[in-house]
Amino acid sequence: MEWQKYNGEYLRLSIADAVEAAILREKKQGNLLKVFIGTDSQVKRGVVEFATVIVFLRQHKGGFMFIHKDRKNHNMSIKERMLLEVQKSIDTAYQLCPLLEQYHIDLEVHADINTNPTFESHVALKDAMGYILGMGFCFKAKPESFASTNCANKLVQ
Repeated sequence: MEWQKYNGEYLRLSIADAVEAAILREKKQGNLLKVFIGTDSQVKRGVVEFATVIVFLRQHKGGFMFIHKDRKNHNMSIKERMLLEVQKSIDTAYQLCPLLEQYHIDLEVHADINTNPTFESHVALKDAMGYILGMGFCFKAKPESFASTNCANKLVQ
């Protein structure tokens, strides 16, 4: 799985090692971090493009993120696509959980799913919420899910 920085530079380390290096660098600079993980997708000509982001916010000092993109040549329902987004975020969170716990860094998993029932993505809200909370993660949906709704969204448009 290849991850990159926002500037397009690919990470040379595994994602766990890159996250740990970032945590140590930020702690050394005296920054308090919080981590947010989210995935968004876009359907283009029968291909689903996914972007998963790990967003690091420094308290009062901006942030940065790591990005992973992939594609699927599979036609799927909106609910299936939303739950696949959630699965990608959970897989990433699960990988990083021991590291974030070790360094006492809070984590939220963001779903690009609307809480308003008039939107299509709402069909997956209860399942996504149960999945994320059931895995023990803090869950946020639209309009509070900036990692998926804003950060990842910019990478699949």
